[in-house]
Amino acid sequence: MKQCLNARIQGRVQGVGFRYYTEMKAKELGITGWVCNKADSSVEACICGTPEQLKAMQQWLKQGPASADVRQADFSASYLPKNCNDFRIRY
Repeated sequence: MKQCLNARIQGRVQGVGFRYYTEMKAKELGITGWVCNKADSSVEACICGTPEQLKAMQQWLKQGPASADVRQADFSASYLPKNCNDFRIRY
């Protein structure tokens, strides 16, 4: 059964390819949802998958790509978004 989490990632996470690498990792893990930049320089994501998929994605988001400097990653339970069949970057 799919579960969903909202993630808020802070640090040097914009302008470093964070969304692109998040999309690649999500697709590798079979995660659905989305990722976007926020006006406060953080990145927000909605990740949906099995508990095992979510655990792996959470671990990855806490570090991000080598070009990023993640200082904080917070996660909270969320609802499955409508039409959540893949993973996309939101603009």
